[in-house]
Amino acid sequence: MFKKASIVNQARLHSGYHYPRSVATALMSDDNKARFTEEHRPFILFDFEKYYAIDRYGSLTDAAQFERFCEFIGIRCDRVEGHPLFNYDRLEALYLTTEYTFDPVLIGRFYEEKIADQKLVEVRRYTKPTKAEQVAGMWQVTLQDLENESVESIEAKTVINATYAQSNSLNRLFGMPDIDLMHEISEMAFTTSPQLKNIGLTVMDGQFGSLMPYGLSGLLSLSSVAYTHHKVSYDNLPNFDCQAGNPKCRPDFTEDCNNCPVRPPSNYRKMLGQMRQYFSDRVEIDYHYSLFTIKSKLKANFIDDGRPTEISCMNRSPDFYCIFAGKINSIYEIEKVV
Repeated sequence: MFKKASIVNQARLHSGYHYPRSVATALMSDDNKARFTEEHRPFILFDFEKYYAIDRYGSLTDAAQFERFCEFIGIRCDRVEGHPLFNYDRLEALYLTTEYTFDPVLIGRFYEEKIADQKLVEVRRYTKPTKAEQVAGMWQVTLQDLENESVESIEAKTVINATYAQSNSLNRLFGMPDIDLMHEISEMAFTTSPQLKNIGLTVMDGQFGSLMPYGLSGLLSLSSVAYTHHKVSYDNLPNFDCQAGNPKCRPDFTEDCNNCPVRPPSNYRKMLGQMRQYFSDRVEIDYHYSLFTIKSKLKANFIDDGRPTEISCMNRSPDFYCIFAGKINSIYEIEKVV
C-alpha cells in the first residue's frame, strides 16, 4: 500500500499554494486539509518552516498575482524581505506559509493494520483481474494469482476502480470508456542538509522546483518540474518507448520502475544544480538516492496544472465506479458520490 506514486512524491499536505492557476484544485486541497490532518496527526510533520518563492525569471505567476491568489482562497502568505539562507538575486519574492508534510510509509502501514482488523474485508495481493462480465445483475470477475498463476472467479454487486495509472486498463476490461489521461515516468530525489533540516522551499510557477522535509523520515525530498519527469505518454494507457526493453512492463500492466533494468538515468545532479541557485553559499545539500514511478493526470489539466478528483459512475446494476485522484487529501471526495 502506498508503494508507487504516493511514496514517490514530496508528501506535501496541500493547502492550495501549489495551484495558482487552478483555483478549484487549490480550494479542494484546503477544504480537505483540516480533516485529513486531524485523522492522520501522528504521521504528519508540523514543526518546520515552509517557504514559497517567485523566481525572477520566467515565472507564469508574479509576486502580485501570487499574493492576490493567496488572499482570495484565504491562506497565509507572509512576505519575507530578508533571510540569510536564500539567494535574493534569483528570487523576486519569498513568502512564509503554512504547509505540512505527511509520511506515506507510516500512513501506508496504518491503513494496512486498519484493513487487517476488518473481518469483512479480504485483501488479495499480487492478484490481477483478467476477465469481467455482467451475469444476472452481478459482476463476475476472473482473478489470477501472479505468484502461482492460479485462477479463480468472484462475484460482486459493485466494483470501484481506483488504480490510478492503470485506470483505463481496468475500465477496458469491464467494458467501460476511457478517461483522458497522460502519464509521466517521474523521479523523486532524496537528500539531507544541515542548514535546511527544518526548512522547505517551493519555487513557483513554471519550470522550477521544490526541496522540503519528507514526512518524519529526516530526509528532504527534491523535485523539479524540468527534470523530475523523464518521459511523457499522451496515450490513455501509459505507453513508453522504454517498455520495448522490458517485456514485463506493458501499457495495460506496468512494472515497478524502481526495479526496471531500462529505467531512465537519474537527473538528480540537474535537480540539485537548479535548486542550489535559490540558496546562499552557506547551504549544503547532500544527495542519497532516488525513487521512480509513473505519475498520471487528466489531459484537461495540462494547461492549468490542476489535480481535481474525478469520480464517475460508469454503470448501474451492477455498479462500476472509476475514481481518479491525484492528491491524498482529496480522498474524502468519494463520500459525495459513493
